[in-house]
Amino acid sequence: MKRKRYVVEIGMGADLHGGDVTKAAQRAVKDAMSRSCLCGLFDIAEIRDPNQMVVEVRIGCPQPEKVRLDEVKVMVPFGSVTVEAVLGGIDVKGLHLPSLGEGDTIMVAVAALTVSVDLS
Repeated sequence: MKRKRYVVEIGMGADLHGGDVTKAAQRAVKDAMSRSCLCGLFDIAEIRDPNQMVVEVRIGCPQPEKVRLDEVKVMVPFGSVTVEAVLGGIDVKGLHLPSLGEGDTIMVAVAALTVSVDLS
């Protein structure tokens, strides 16, 4: 099968009070998805089922080894989804408020979502 790439969208997410890279990654994925309408896949590529999409998620964050990839993967509601985490993003000292999370680190992640379709 020949795979054609149709969309690459970038998003940013942060966990402001817990230093949780998974939360930041999930928010980055949600941000990227919120700016994409994939109508061209249906109108031009003529797919009939959103599960025909192949979605590759690449997360850049300060502690990629701590990202719970399965929890990020469920943020994408359709398609064949893969997730990888690489070194990137940023962390910065924030404010410790126990009622909002553990620690005082703001964790920022970026996500790149690439949407392709396998054409026969």
